Amino acid sequence: MTDKYLAYGRLIRDGKILFIRRRPGSFLGGHWELPGGTVEPGEQSRETAVREFAEETGLTVRVTGERGAHSWDDVEGRPMRIHAAVYELTEGEPGEVVLNPEEHDAFAWYNREEAAGLDLAEHFRQALEG
Repeated sequence: MTDKYLAYGRLIRDGKILFIRRRPGSFLGGHWELPGGTVEPGEQSRETAVREFAEETGLTVRVTGERGAHSWDDVEGRPMRIHAAVYELTEGEPGEVVLNPEEHDAFAWYNREEAAGLDLAEHFRQALEG
């Protein structure tokens, strides 16, 4: 079994968390998620969260803490174990969200109660706690 490492970021602005929606036709298309992605070789997961956040949203952020880490078996049944870290982020000057249309088709700012109704993976749902 192989291991895959992911890192995501949770950014709060005006009491609301930024979520992005995977574009239809992509892996998990139509599902909402926190911005993030795959940890590259030689990269620290904190660096991944910052890099992926910028690539997916156009926002410049920095890590202020870790929300938690979660692991699960590959959702498509491949012999792979997924390990994801979720980081708390902050931004300097609030910027405009600019999505990469190859990956995501929408973004929204939701408070925890509003986000509870979204179709989220369990590790994202756990990142909303606290």
